[in-house]
Amino acid sequence: MSGIGDDEVKEPRFRVPKRFRPLMWTLAVLSVCCLGAVVSIVQLLSDQSNDEDGTVTLAGCGSDVVIDPDAEFPKIGPYGSEQIKNAAIIIKVGQDLGIPVRGWIVAVATAMQESGLTNHGHLGDRNDHDSLGLFQQRPSTGWGTPEQVTDPVYASTKFYEKLQTIENWESLPLTVAAQRVQISAFPDAYAKHEPLATQIVDTLTGGGSRVSAVDTDLGTCAQPGDLSAAGWMAPVRAPIWSGFQTPERPTHHGVDLGAERGTPVVAASSGTVITAECNASLYGEPYSCDVDGSPEVAGCGWYVNILHAGDYLTRYCHFQYAPQVKEGDVVQAGQLLGYVGTSGRSSGPHLHFETHLNGDRSSAGAVDPVAFMNQMGAPLGL
Repeated sequence: MSGIGDDEVKEPRFRVPKRFRPLMWTLAVLSVCCLGAVVSIVQLLSDQSNDEDGTVTLAGCGSDVVIDPDAEFPKIGPYGSEQIKNAAIIIKVGQDLGIPVRGWIVAVATAMQESGLTNHGHLGDRNDHDSLGLFQQRPSTGWGTPEQVTDPVYASTKFYEKLQTIENWESLPLTVAAQRVQISAFPDAYAKHEPLATQIVDTLTGGGSRVSAVDTDLGTCAQPGDLSAAGWMAPVRAPIWSGFQTPERPTHHGVDLGAERGTPVVAASSGTVITAECNASLYGEPYSCDVDGSPEVAGCGWYVNILHAGDYLTRYCHFQYAPQVKEGDVVQAGQLLGYVGTSGRSSGPHLHFETHLNGDRSSAGAVDPVAFMNQMGAPLGL
């Protein structure tokens, strides 16, 4: 339905400026064996990326976690067996309390920031006031006695109890939800841990991040339009009209989603808007994005780029009107970005949607959005 080529967005191959990246962190992955199940870590569409970033490929959407204190837990990223055991305890407490799966990821990421998943006692001169345990909870502020807050089960329970008091915490950006529990002096610090926390939960549960964010049970994958436990959702619910880099269109670096004109387009995950503009041109001259485009027009029309935790980038093209967000805005998953149209190089209303790795806005960073969104538990299509 569209004549989009690689001139759609002429982006140089470079990483996003540092001013837009305070919350971002590159996802590190390793092959691991956990709880008797081998989890394969593969490079996501390796022929599309020269870097080593990847995501976990798992068969299902979660399985029961059985915590055995004598089990040998795997090393995941920089975290050793004892630290991953602590993460497993955090997850198991969440299960026992009936906390939605999204909460397990929030809790693990919080403990990664606060303690590096290590159950710290008093650290002497290095101690932050009287902060102790996995979540660095302070007895002096009512979290419990020193003995209690250094018990991983007790500490996890108290974290989840506070999390549940926060309205709509499941749909908040992870760093916001965590900060409202912890009241940290560094409120943006939690976001950088989200990709690896998601990987840890996936590894220990057999793909738990791909269930709905509000589900308390594993086993059923999120459906199109749902927010996944990993914090992702489809930008529109619409059929896929045209695929990624097909033989017929090898320079088509995204997918076309056949939504009707005026359909709301939402952010696929929380992040920072780094582009919100019109880039249409005709025969080298600027062309209005407030009128329908055509295959002869170059550019994406009205479009938005968002940078997410893990240095993932999403692009949304051909809006009917100017975007509802501006450069520098921090958005959350499901927030309105604009409305489906046909501005720029387009032969009919639809959303052109791209996913990129490593913060690379150029075609070199693009990967198949269908595979990427499946990995995030947010399938495209109907």
